Amino acid sequence: MAGLLTISVNNLRFYAYHGLFAEEKNIGTEFEVNLSVVFSPDTVVVNDIEATINYVALYDLLKAEMQKPRELLETFLMEVTEHIHLAFPQIKKVEIAATKLNPPIAKFVGTVGVKYEKEF
Repeated sequence: MAGLLTISVNNLRFYAYHGLFAEEKNIGTEFEVNLSVVFSPDTVVVNDIEATINYVALYDLLKAEMQKPRELLETFLMEVTEHIHLAFPQIKKVEIAATKLNPPIAKFVGTVGVKYEKEF
């Protein structure tokens, strides 16, 4: 039996329009996304891209989903997790985090973020 593999794409930067406030919806802001997916390959040794989860496909999926504004990061993370699992049903676990790098909070220095994990 094969073990578990984790594929990660990290520190991805996107400009998007997620948020509750009008300024977030109008001018947008920068986000950072980190994603890990866990799966059990069908082979003992992976020698072919078809036997793994292509991280380029994961990036493309994230990029497309980031362009669909949501009011809450929680919504984004939960919906994108479902899209990832639909695209790659062999995935057993998804861990995803989104960080808003410049939140619209007066006199606030720092970032805010949400992390979501789901096992299938």
